Amino acid sequence: MPKVDLDLIAEVLKSNEIDPQVASKIMHQIEEEIRREAEINEATKEPPIKKQFVIVLSDPRNEVPVDDLVGWVVQLQEMDSPLTTMERIKKSAYEFNNSKKGRKYPVNSIGEACEAVPAKFLKEQNIAIKTKLPVTIVRTDNILPKEKISVDDLRG
Repeated sequence: MPKVDLDLIAEVLKSNEIDPQVASKIMHQIEEEIRREAEINEATKEPPIKKQFVIVLSDPRNEVPVDDLVGWVVQLQEMDSPLTTMERIKKSAYEFNNSKKGRKYPVNSIGEACEAVPAKFLKEQNIAIKTKLPVTIVRTDNILPKEKISVDDLRG
């Protein structure tokens, strides 16, 4: 059912020469119903599901290299284990490959799955790929220096 603007209803009531008191009473009843419906919707609304981010690291040689780390940022529900991330991506890719488009253009790697599998298949597994293309991952020792350093010191 389409939503109708209250001003439009008031204009229709005026144009049909309805008594102003009756029109006012009708408008008041409509506003009360709208308010009551909004309260019911607010009361039955589920709280938003908290989500967590996971970075899937690309390591095709089965060793974490010192330089040139790339990966994909993935989002899943907070209550889900990050250890299930790869399984969820694989299931989504499998389901996509069984679809009509997937049979025509199948994905053969995790990278292709992150890039080409539509959100509809990922959503079934409660996962979202936030970066379709891999992003560079920078390694850190997680220590801040005590003295002030400049950008030039970092480059040289």
